[in-house]
Amino acid sequence: MRNIIILSILFFSCNLPLDDCVEVYLIRHAEKDRSDPLNKNPHLNKKGIERSLLWSGYFENKEVKSIYSTNYNRTIETVLPISIAKGIKPIIYSTSNINYESFLKKEKGNTVLVVGHSNTIPSFVNKLIEEDYYKQINDTVNSNLYIVKKCSEEISHYVIQIDSLQD
Repeated sequence: MRNIIILSILFFSCNLPLDDCVEVYLIRHAEKDRSDPLNKNPHLNKKGIERSLLWSGYFENKEVKSIYSTNYNRTIETVLPISIAKGIKPIIYSTSNINYESFLKKEKGNTVLVVGHSNTIPSFVNKLIEEDYYKQINDTVNSNLYIVKKCSEEISHYVIQIDSLQD
């Protein structure tokens, strides 16, 4: 009986940290319409719509529980196919007012998708990993996928490029 109790404690203690983890996927919005340089809130162009569908395919088998988007046409349109497929309403966030500690506490135990901009996603990642590691994304790059996993004090992070569903 004692061995069963010890094994049970070990089993449950090994599984507890997973509840303490948060996995965050971060992407920049898809390609935007650049036909009017004065438009501060453009929609996605044709290639951007295709990329939003690509992202939807990528996240199809991921157990995303929350989606965060800035309040711009291009970011909302980027996550719209994912939002519809998963039945998740995006949470609108402000890059200047987000409290990263509260964000991590709120999303503890979840897989989260965040969409932002070339100048905000790297800084968002840096805040999560508590290190100035990633630099601003070049304005022509829309394929970066940053992945951050934080379990208690252990943090892993990396970036990959998703240019097709085969990636």
